[in-house]
Amino acid sequence: MGLQIKMWLLVSLMFGLLYAVITGVGSYLGVGNALFYVVLAGFFMGIQYLVGPALVAAIMRVRWVSEKEEPELHIMVAELAQRASIPKPRLGISRISIPNAFAFGRSLKDGRVCVTEGITRLLSKEELKAVLGHEIAHLKHRDMVVITVLSVVPLIFYWLAWSLMWGGMAGGRRREGGGYAALIGLAAFALYFLTNLLVLYGSRIREYYADERSVKIGNPPHYLASALYKLVYSSAQLRRSHRAKEELQRVQAVRAFFLNDVARASTEIQDLKEVDTNLSGTIDQNELLALRSKRIKLKGVEHIMEVFTTHPNMLKRIKRLASLV
Repeated sequence: MGLQIKMWLLVSLMFGLLYAVITGVGSYLGVGNALFYVVLAGFFMGIQYLVGPALVAAIMRVRWVSEKEEPELHIMVAELAQRASIPKPRLGISRISIPNAFAFGRSLKDGRVCVTEGITRLLSKEELKAVLGHEIAHLKHRDMVVITVLSVVPLIFYWLAWSLMWGGMAGGRRREGGGYAALIGLAAFALYFLTNLLVLYGSRIREYYADERSVKIGNPPHYLASALYKLVYSSAQLRRSHRAKEELQRVQAVRAFFLNDVARASTEIQDLKEVDTNLSGTIDQNELLALRSKRIKLKGVEHIMEVFTTHPNMLKRIKRLASLV
């Protein structure tokens, strides 16, 4: 099934569940009380939309750079933005050693693309260009806005569950039928858990989609695959250092913006050894083509772990890039 169709089905399911629950709870609490949670969630989403970019930049220690300071990076970003038919985003350098890249912004005109100090020393020009193409794709698809909107749904379910099970928002009707209210609260809590998993699933779809778009705007898939492989390997090595551990703690809240999940690097590097068959430290086109015909098998634990993460399993992700060659 196409990635766009999967995303539309996911959005329809999320807001279909929300509509059904708000309608049902509205008949119990009163429409006004039910809508209160929607308005409250919308308010918090608006705050997040306004202050989110500033918070990300502060946590990631971003320094915005001019064309004079980083001419080559600016040329790459301008070229990729033109191919993607979006305005050229603002370019920043994140002063952290963890090799990675990320993009964020309120709109296409407010787009921002950043690379860390670590990634500029790790990747070749072609690999870095493929990574920047991935981040440009996130801006093109307005992924920050999409995930922010989806994240409101589990938030509403959480508030409903809390108020019905332990709070006093339901008023007199809760006292009249406490058992019924607690049952509805338990259902809302179950939906909170389920929709949180669906938001994570949506995030993984957006990562696959950004990989695909990077290829469509002219970056050969083996360069992106090689860049991802290097990021996983380097992240696994860096996690042993005290400085990297401190930086990981610092960026924990915004780790989902990264190109890969650095916390899973040590596990993923074991899976990727079978891809780099000549042990060169990169993935070339022949190695990627060879992976296309292979059947990959993940351990049961890895399948379960992926459900709780914002990024796809790296071996599966590179396998999908092989299908784009």
